[in-house]
Amino acid sequence: MPKNKKKHTTQQDEEPLMQQAEEPEMNEQEEPVDPDVTMVDEPEEGAGADEAASAEDVIEKMQAELAEQKRQYLFLAADFDNYRKRTLKEKQDLVKNGAERALKELLPVVDDFERAVEAMHKGDDLEALREGVDLIYNKFMKYLEQNNVTPIESTGKDFDTDLHEAVTMFPAPDETMRGKVIDTTQRGYMLNDKVLRHAKVVVGQ
Repeated sequence: MPKNKKKHTTQQDEEPLMQQAEEPEMNEQEEPVDPDVTMVDEPEEGAGADEAASAEDVIEKMQAELAEQKRQYLFLAADFDNYRKRTLKEKQDLVKNGAERALKELLPVVDDFERAVEAMHKGDDLEALREGVDLIYNKFMKYLEQNNVTPIESTGKDFDTDLHEAVTMFPAPDETMRGKVIDTTQRGYMLNDKVLRHAKVVVGQ
């Protein structure tokens, strides 16, 4: 009767068997995943249309604001042009009417001069003529005063280059008149706080 022979396996024979047992079975239907490939979610349907509509709304709003600002600019430009023309006309009218008023108020003085000249040629009364000339002079000085024109007092005052114009130097009669106005050859006038005409004076030295 034959004896059963035991099959002896070595370590080299056992390693391939262990590797086969450890390897998992791969499903024929599954495909391997490439780690370098990034999965991208497909955009939801209608998202692009919403973004386009929103951009159009912003553009329409900006165009409306630009149109409004342009309208306001044109309105302000037209308003400023009207203001410039109006002020220019008012200034021209002021100069014109101011000269007209000044000349109109001088006409009564001219009337008095004409009457004085007529009386001088017809009469021999020098006293009456003198009184008439004084009347004309006082009326004219009152007219100047009403228009804020005042004479500059010079004689006996200290010489002031802002008010006086020295026409000549003359020896002072005494020490107190050195540097002062001895005589006024032509009276000066002020218009408000401005020198309308400098006084021509003789200064003591």
